[in-house]
Amino acid sequence: MLDERTGGCMCGAVRFTARLERSTYGTCHCEMCRRWTGSALLAMTVPDTAIRWTGMDRIKTIQSSPWARRAWCDACGSSLYYRMTDGPHTDHYEVPIGLFDNADGLVMETEIYIDQKPDAFAFAGTAKQYTRAETLALLGITASPEE
Repeated sequence: MLDERTGGCMCGAVRFTARLERSTYGTCHCEMCRRWTGSALLAMTVPDTAIRWTGMDRIKTIQSSPWARRAWCDACGSSLYYRMTDGPHTDHYEVPIGLFDNADGLVMETEIYIDQKPDAFAFAGTAKQYTRAETLALLGITASPEE
């Protein structure tokens, strides 16, 4: 079942249409995601072939780690996506669910970097949880302790 949803940044300079094949999303508690979003990153996995962007000229990116890139709107600063640049998972975007015009019906499936989650954060539900080491192993990434 495909669910087509639209979304965009705070100012509307960047918009997208995404075909979602699932209604689940993941949450990342790593320090970089917390600093990038001001909280945990709650994001949907959207394949390259299932998303169309407009306002591409307003999208700026940074290589935020040896294996990933983050993007934002240069007009309003909204976080737009996280994307792997190395390893087996480079064919999709992680799009924050707050960007969707309608985020109803989405269910958290996983929490990663659970060992870095601040004790003030508490989510209801039964999401699968993975530590930093487990997450990197699942992604096939070898990282130094400080990354």
